[in-house]
Amino acid sequence: MTPFELTTDVPVSSRLQLPPGDWSCLLDGLCARFPRIPRSQWLDRFTRGRVQDAQGRALSPAQPWQVGLEIRYFREVADEPVIPFQARVLHLDEHLLVADKPHFLPVMPAGRHVRETLLTRLVVQTGNRELVPLHRIDRGTAGLVLFSCNVQSRARYQVLFRERQIEKHYQALAPALPSLSFPLQRHSRIERGEPFHVMRESSGEPNALSRIDVLDAEGAIWRYALEPVSGRKHQLRVHMAALGAPILGDDCYPQTLQRAMEDYTSPLQLLASQLAFVDPLTGVRREFRSERTLG
Repeated sequence: MTPFELTTDVPVSSRLQLPPGDWSCLLDGLCARFPRIPRSQWLDRFTRGRVQDAQGRALSPAQPWQVGLEIRYFREVADEPVIPFQARVLHLDEHLLVADKPHFLPVMPAGRHVRETLLTRLVVQTGNRELVPLHRIDRGTAGLVLFSCNVQSRARYQVLFRERQIEKHYQALAPALPSLSFPLQRHSRIERGEPFHVMRESSGEPNALSRIDVLDAEGAIWRYALEPVSGRKHQLRVHMAALGAPILGDDCYPQTLQRAMEDYTSPLQLLASQLAFVDPLTGVRREFRSERTLG
């Protein structure tokens, strides 16, 4: 049995602070807030005690809607497909876990992925339900993800990302750009586009900065070194496509392409290859490198 097989029932919970609304009861309000979830499914969750208050006490579907109340509900997806790739734990101590994520595995539960996510697998492997990712990378991107293991020290590490005190280095395979001079910087404004899950460059004050260099310039496909100074969604993918070199395997940029949901034959050739920072607890510089390669 591999370390990431789900050997125990680890429910995946989400938290919600009840917003203003005139619903008569908790069940009616949740059905209105989440119209894609059938009423019968909410009732089943209530029956099995999977809608709780912040202290873990089961709630009743008939309980009045109380604005500001924090509840916890457990997400489940029927017939969730198994993702046939494993993450590697590169480092684990009292405060931090560093995982080397494969392509196609989401970091957090969302949509049709709940149990088949990096977070849920790591909770099963370590038994630590306090694990929280300190940042995220796309489902299609492979490489390093840093997790907090300890709620007491979590804020000290979160500030590294919020104040851009952590170095994030990526590698990518993309078409050659012999007409450009490297290294270069792409500084532009990135906003949500159409459809809703893609981003686009637009006019206006820049909010995204990427540093781009070349590691290997042989042949028609080059290996690039990418450093996202800011952290906009899909930033590196958008910037590479805008330069005329969309990352190999990208099904969104420069345009949305149609392909099978579980087609694992053409992964996005983007790797979160290195993380480096000064540890806020010890003052010692720490560096982690992915063991994965592209191509």
